[in-house]
Amino acid sequence: MFVWLLGLVLFALGICLSVALHEAGHMLTAKAFGMRVRRYFIGFGPTVFSFRRGETEYGLKAIPAGGFCEIAGMTALDPVTPEEAPRAMWRYATWKRVVVLSAGSITHFLLGFIILYLMAVTMGLPNTADRALVGTTSCAAPSQDPVTLKYAECAPGSVSPAAAAGIQAGDEIISLNGQPVESWTQLIGKIRGLSGQNTFVVERDGEQRTLSVDVATVQRVALDSKPGSTDNKLADVGAIGVSRGSYFQYGAASGFTGAVVFTGEMFAATWEGLMRFPEKIPAVIRAIGGEDDPERPVSVVGASIIGADAAEKGIWEIFVLMLAMLNFFVGVFNLLPLLPLDGGHIAISLYERVRDALRKLRGKAPAGPVDYNRLAGVTMVLVIIGGAIVLLTVTADIVNPIRLQ
Repeated sequence: MFVWLLGLVLFALGICLSVALHEAGHMLTAKAFGMRVRRYFIGFGPTVFSFRRGETEYGLKAIPAGGFCEIAGMTALDPVTPEEAPRAMWRYATWKRVVVLSAGSITHFLLGFIILYLMAVTMGLPNTADRALVGTTSCAAPSQDPVTLKYAECAPGSVSPAAAAGIQAGDEIISLNGQPVESWTQLIGKIRGLSGQNTFVVERDGEQRTLSVDVATVQRVALDSKPGSTDNKLADVGAIGVSRGSYFQYGAASGFTGAVVFTGEMFAATWEGLMRFPEKIPAVIRAIGGEDDPERPVSVVGASIIGADAAEKGIWEIFVLMLAMLNFFVGVFNLLPLLPLDGGHIAISLYERVRDALRKLRGKAPAGPVDYNRLAGVTMVLVIIGGAIVLLTVTADIVNPIRLQ
């Protein structure tokens, strides 16, 4: 229990640090452009302590569930003092406002990348794309129990065909008999139809090696067989005695490239998750009623519980990966063109720029800042919907949290 609580606290501290850096991104870019930053606070609610440095007040509030960076004149409707007016944010060039508004998300992306790089050179990066990565090169068991699906014992001292040919743990098999290998699942399917000498190309330490493997003929059940079924039938298939690798290992230099590639995969997965988010809401509601769905959306509370479970079980790879995923999700979500998110303010700034450019072509003067009062109704609806979703996910994560088994 102590390790679980420690993991929970560490994960929460990671989230707080992420929020602090998000707001610091806004503050530092705003100050760099000369905008007036009034306050930089971590948390909400009553003030625990604060101090002033120059024109900015820094502080900590009692509820560590977010933070804020208050920039004078973020919109033309925000009241500013005569002293602040010349440095009000809305007076600055569009590109400068966009940089300041997107700095929070960019900070999340940079933090996520740094986490992935450190993970790459220490723990390794997970094989989430099902690439044909070799984990171990154990013997090719001659047979398999059709009911339990357990493999038979190998003869003492036996070597797998893969190991005999020079394939090592950590190699990625990229082609088989001249045909590219797209995934581990595809590789196994192809090997099952082979026998005798076959040509494998593996990538090791950035170099490709061509190896000839004598594929053994063994007895196996079908790949989709379920344990416990009496309908499973054995058949002669090919095998080379390898298991799927779960993590790619990197050095200091190659870890940068690995982190870049994995960051791209994370962005793609995050975007896909956001697009599928509406269809997953019913699963959140069902979870409150006790129905489990490991693929349903989770809140910060749910992510923290998963992180604590990972810490308790010693699976720190999942703990660190959850922190990286959270940063990418928050960064992408915050850029959605919806108020009151930063992305909504960015969309309005770009709209003003395009609108005024079109007016200039027609010989008209700029129309001035957008009236945010006209968007108040839409903003309120989005706030209510967002609040309801947060309440649902938090409730589901408290009542029926997703746990690591």
